[in-house]
Order: sequence, then C-alpha cells, then structure tokens
Amino acid sequence: MKTMNPFESKCFPLGPTVYKDGVNFSVFSKNAAVVELLLFEHVDDAVPRRVIGLDPERNRTYHYWHTFIPGLTAGQIYGWRVHGPFEPERGLRFDAGKVLLDPYGKAVAVPENYSRRAASEQGDNAAVAMKSVVADLDDYDWEGDTLLMHPFSATVIYETHVAGLTRNPNSGVAIEKRGTYAGLTEKIPYLKELGVTAVELLPVFQFDEQDAPAGRTNYWGYAPVSFFAPHSRYSLRKDPLGPLDEFRDMVKALHAAGIEVILDVVYNHSAEGNHMGPTICFRGFENSVYYVLDNDRACFADYTGTGNTLNANQPIVRRMIIDSLHFWVEKMHVDGFRFDLASILSRDESGRPMENPPVLWDIESDPVLAGVKLIAEAWDAAGLYQVGSFVGDNWKEWNGKFRDDVRAFLKGDNSTVTRLAQRLMGSPDIYGHEEREPEKSVNFVTCHDGFTLNDLVSYNRKHNEANGEDNNDGTDYNLSWNCGIEGPGDDPAIEELRNRQVKNFLTITLMAVGTPMLAMGDEVRLTRYGNNNAYCQDNETSWFDWSLLEKHADIYRFTRSLVQFRLSRQYGKTPRWMSLNELLRDACFDWHGVKLDQPDWRYDSHSLAVTVWAAANLVFHLMLNSYREPLEFELPLASEAGKGPWQRLIDTSLESPDDFCRWSQAPRISGETYRLRPHSIAFLFSHVKESLCSPG
Repeated sequence: MKTMNPFESKCFPLGPTVYKDGVNFSVFSKNAAVVELLLFEHVDDAVPRRVIGLDPERNRTYHYWHTFIPGLTAGQIYGWRVHGPFEPERGLRFDAGKVLLDPYGKAVAVPENYSRRAASEQGDNAAVAMKSVVADLDDYDWEGDTLLMHPFSATVIYETHVAGLTRNPNSGVAIEKRGTYAGLTEKIPYLKELGVTAVELLPVFQFDEQDAPAGRTNYWGYAPVSFFAPHSRYSLRKDPLGPLDEFRDMVKALHAAGIEVILDVVYNHSAEGNHMGPTICFRGFENSVYYVLDNDRACFADYTGTGNTLNANQPIVRRMIIDSLHFWVEKMHVDGFRFDLASILSRDESGRPMENPPVLWDIESDPVLAGVKLIAEAWDAAGLYQVGSFVGDNWKEWNGKFRDDVRAFLKGDNSTVTRLAQRLMGSPDIYGHEEREPEKSVNFVTCHDGFTLNDLVSYNRKHNEANGEDNNDGTDYNLSWNCGIEGPGDDPAIEELRNRQVKNFLTITLMAVGTPMLAMGDEVRLTRYGNNNAYCQDNETSWFDWSLLEKHADIYRFTRSLVQFRLSRQYGKTPRWMSLNELLRDACFDWHGVKLDQPDWRYDSHSLAVTVWAAANLVFHLMLNSYREPLEFELPLASEAGKGPWQRLIDTSLESPDDFCRWSQAPRISGETYRLRPHSIAFLFSHVKESLCSPG
C-alpha cells in the first residue's frame, strides 16, 4: 500500500483513497464557497466527531476539493457539507444544512431512522442522513476469479431481483439470509438447474427505499443515490463494508457455476427528484452540472418520468459514468450492464438527441469494457425510441417490438403473422441494415416492468390499486388476454388454455433468433395479481413464491427443457463472425401456412409454419396456431431431401411430459398432416441423411 506526504493531498483519484498512513479525499464542486469533510463515529450521530474545513488555497485544484487525513482507515463513516449560493434561477442549490454522500463513495451507511423528508426540508439532517464509508477495494481475495465472457450466441439471460428471489418465507433460505446477496448465492443450484447462463440483477446501486408513495417502499431500486456503492440492505452483515464483500462473494460463486452477472444500471436519473426533492448528493455539490435543467433553470428537465435527468454528456458526469463502469468491472467483476432508459444517454445538455453522443461512444470504445456485455433499453420516458437505431457497434438492445408483436400474435390479433416471422428470424426489418450479429436483439415478452407471464394470460387490464395511485400508474397497453375470466379461477378449461399460452410464449422466446431473456418466476407462473407496476410492492406480491415450483412443475420442466435445447448443439450456434443478414442469406428455410409453400400473410391470418435446415444434420419444422379452432398443417414429405420420419419434440397443447419429449423418446408422426389445437405451437424434427438444404 502506498504512502502519502501528510502535508499534501491529491485531486485524483476522486472519492476516498486508502493509503498506508491515511485516506485522501477528493470531490468536484465548481461554485462552492466552503467545503467541509465530516467524520462520524456512528452512522446515526447528529454531530460529527470531527469537521475538517478545506482551505480553498491549499485544498483546491481547479474545481476539485481535496484533503489527506492521516491515521484514517477503511470503515470510517463520513459525509460532506458544501456551502455556496442558493440561487435556483441560476441552477445553484447549495444547502449547508445537508450532509452529502460522496459521489465516488464505495459504501453507504444508512441510519435506522433515515429520513428522505429531512433531506427535503430546511435545517440540519445529520442524524438522519445516509453517510459514506471509506473502503479499501484491494482488501479482497478473488481466488483467481475472472469475467466469464460467454458469447451472446451461448447466452440465456434471467432477469431477477436480489432480494425478491429469496425474501419469501417459503424460499428455504435461513431467515437472516433472506433478501440478501448471500441468499441469492444459496439459489445458485436452482439457477444452474434451470440452465440460464446469466443473471440480470435489478438495480444494486445504493438507492433510496423511501422514494415511493407514503407508506410504501421503493422495491425495484430505480432510485440511485450512488453509482459506486452496492445497496446496503442486501447485506447480511451489519458493518457498513459488508455489502462490498458479500456482493463479491456472490459474483465469485455465480462465476464458479458458469453464470455471468449483468447489472441493470440507472445512469439516467437519481433519487433527488424534481425541484421539490431532497438534497442527498449531486444537487448539493453542483446541481447545474449533474442535471439537465429546464429553460427555467430553477426546474429540472424530466425525460425519465422521475423528476430529473442526469446530464450524462457533461464532461464531469460522463467521467463519473465511465469510472463507475470501470469500478464494477475491475473491482467487482461484473460481466455486463443493461442500461435503463439508455436513450437518455444520447441527449445533450439541453436535452436534444445527439447523432454521436460522447458518453455512449466512450463506453463503446473503452478498452476496460471491451468484451463486457452492453445492453440498451433503447428508449426513454419522453418519447425518444431508438430500437434499431441505437448508436454503436457493440450494443445489444431490448427489443420492445419483439415483446409487442409476439403478444399480439398469441393473443389472436389480426395483422400479426408477417411481423411474427420477422421476430422469429432476429428482426431483420429492424436490424438488417446494420450488418450486425443475430444476437443484437434481446428477445423478451415480460420483464420486471409490466405483467408477469402468468398475468399476461390471466388479466385483460391492470390492477394496481395497492400502489396507492388510484390505479392510474402503469401502462394500459398490455396486449394481454385473460383467456376467458379476469384473474384466478377454477375453470379447468381456462386453466389449461393459460398453461398452453404460457408455453407458447416461452417457446417463441427461446426458439427465435436473438438473445433470449426470461423474467424471474415466469418459469413457475409467478403472479403479481394483475399489478403491472409493482415497483413499490416489497412484499409477497413481488417476491418469488417457491411453492409454485411444485404447483407448476410442468411449466418449470418445460422451461428448463427449452433452455437446454436452446443451448444444445442440436439447435446450433451462430458463428461469432456471422451477421444476421449472412445468416438469413445462407440459411435454408421455407415458409408455409397450413398449406405447404403457401404462407398466409393476410390481414386475418393466425397461422404460420417454417421448415429450417439446421446444424447436426437435422431439419426442424415449426407450426404456430393462434386461431380459436384447430388447424390441419400439411407436412413436408418425410422422404424429401433424404429426411427420415418426422418426430415430435414439442406440442404446447399436450400435458407434461408429452409437451416436450426427450430426443430418444420423441414419437414418430405418421401421415401427411399435423392437427394442431387452438392456440398451440408444435415443433418437429427429422434426421437428414446428408447435409442438404431445401431444394427450393
């Protein structure tokens, strides 16, 4: 460990840096008049043990305020007070009564009586403020762990919530571990058995749990107060440095199981809200730098729907985002990132979309991030929609059109067959112009935001009354179908239809060209009782219900079989160098309707079939029926192109285990047609004697 001259301090690195003989601190503030470092004995102390005023002559370099404190070590609790003008009309909101988190702090301590309200009101909030904690990032044994870097062609993503996976009393996890990083670690055998290759964790940056309607908790975590510190409540340990070690223990254990860790990151806004919101961190250091302000500088531009927008392409903020990403990759061994409302990052300091946003190209071209998974939610809350046009050569995209078009087709809407064909083939209508790899499209039909898969087939409308907003929150555009009755019911026919629809959604998601993503609990028909915006439901509404693993064992088995098939050699993997256009140009496939070689692209069509010559001398035949009546599909002749007899691998209308057969037990299909029940999908295969493509 390096030493420093006790009479000197450095403006870099930003944040706290531990040396052998003390700690160096550095923060940015352009317009501050006085900056004070506060050292606390305990997190809930109302008065700091020591206050160090920074001399603007000796402790300021350009706009960086810095000091070195001999004798300090990791674990020291601290905060900042910044004095300066409160002139909202100029975008300045300094408030010396507020204890501020260090924007580069690596750990956060939260007092038991933390008060978001106190950070919004006048007066000293020291006793009830979050505080930063000094951390020594090199004091951890990774035991040789490295990033896994699975290719996207061999990736199946599972979106989950650190706490929600184990917080339910029926999780089988010890009570003290429920809802923690350690609790998730105990569920690695389950994730391994399911077969997924990556977990995508909802936000784990320290967030403000009180950023929610009165009496409720911000559960999802899209309310960050620090872009470096792991969320403290997910830690089993009570000491403030526990989250760092437990998060790294979790990552190391997931890597040992071959599972990558992708973080859902929120670089588009903070929990400080609008002009009436609390002063927690950024607002108190340099409001006009960290946020995009409205023409009226006293107000915040809101492209996020949360009250403020981070000024991502401002150089200071841009550097902070890059430094944050470096931290999570280099110090925490994270394998990738899903960027929430990523289109925000393409806006300039006035909120206008930019053709070449510097921060996005910085991320794209950064050598530390080369090989790291980068996934964009390519839209924002102000109408900017960039699916298919997001900048860069390496970004993958959440394909919202895949979600909507698959939902519409399986719901039985008209004018959907042509769009479904595009989604099955990797969405060339969206991505074909880019000459990109087939996996650019992240295919999903559900995620944390919106209905679960069970609720998608059980409700026609949202039921968000529990959120306390008179059911006015959440989208009304769900493309859902309740299959006959609203919500739970005991009609066996409706339950069977819902089961079939769930399997249909899973089949398309995991069979389509692209990168598949599943949402936590969909594999066991998790319900949120029709709530499509459960961000503030930190209760059994949102938690994984482990009793469903037995109740819906058939769906779990079906999902696990699909994942295994997706990753198998029989299904085939796209060479990493092949673009989507090359794949489709060289692919051997024929489109059909119920009649061979006669695809029905009409407005009122509800059926589609495709024959695909795949790897491993196999040919597949996929049939989809979203019509309310059974359909008779003609089959290619078994003798054509040297094929053996057709065998049925999947039929979603059948009961388990016949809905997904083992290869060795797949029944042969006799006859020239296949009768497919309403709202069903079937998948046949046949062995090819030679490596032949369709003669057509």
